[in-house]
Amino acid sequence: MKRISLFLVAALLLTLSSCQIVGDIFKAGMGFGIFLVVAVVGVVIFVIAKIAGGGK
Repeated sequence: MKRISLFLVAALLLTLSSCQIVGDIFKAGMGFGIFLVVAVVGVVIFVIAKIAGGGK
C-alpha cells in the first residue's frame, strides 16, 4: 500500500509542473475558505436571530 502511494506521488510530481500543483492547491483552498466564511456568517446570523427574537 505504501509503495503504491509513493509511486502515485512520484508520478504526479513528474507529470505536473510545480506551478500547476501550487495553483490547484490555492484554488481548492480558496473554495474551501469561501465556503467556511459563508458557513460562519450563517451561524452568526442564526445565533443573533435566536437571541434577538427571544427564541420564539
